[in-house]
Amino acid sequence: MTNDVTLRAVGQEDIPLLARWRNDPDHETAFGDFLPMARRQHQYHERFAVNGMISEDEGLLIICRAGEPVGTVSWHPVHYGPNRGSQSLNLGIAIAPSARGQGVGTAAQRLAYEWLFRYTTVNRIEASTDVENLAEQKALGKAGFTREGVLRGAQFRLGTWHDMVQYSRLRHDS
Repeated sequence: MTNDVTLRAVGQEDIPLLARWRNDPDHETAFGDFLPMARRQHQYHERFAVNGMISEDEGLLIICRAGEPVGTVSWHPVHYGPNRGSQSLNLGIAIAPSARGQGVGTAAQRLAYEWLFRYTTVNRIEASTDVENLAEQKALGKAGFTREGVLRGAQFRLGTWHDMVQYSRLRHDS
């Protein structure tokens, strides 16, 4: 595992970098389908102004390796019942090409669930990935997530439906 990986809050100075990453075809993978830069950049400015891009329900943190930004980890709510106690958080991750395949994703996803369990009340953190994204499945397993199964036809991306593999981590998993 990479010990020099950290997570930090987004600063105003990071917004152009986030927009650049979202508009750079080299940052996309076969499993990514990003929004156009103009829409995303506006959203970054708006979300940053409201809450610094961090709330209990959704957020975005910068992944750093040796202090340098190399990606993002984000979360959004998923509801399994009518009350707030039935809410889980779903993680997403994006890593710069230069940092892929080096354990950064594993370390960042572990740090993310530790942070979320420390600062939110959720009992469940989940993540899903395309059934063909073997690298992310390996990273999630190494980070301590449990594979739950396949969500058939759950994601529409690049003009077709894709099966996803679902993973989770509960607050009291060891």
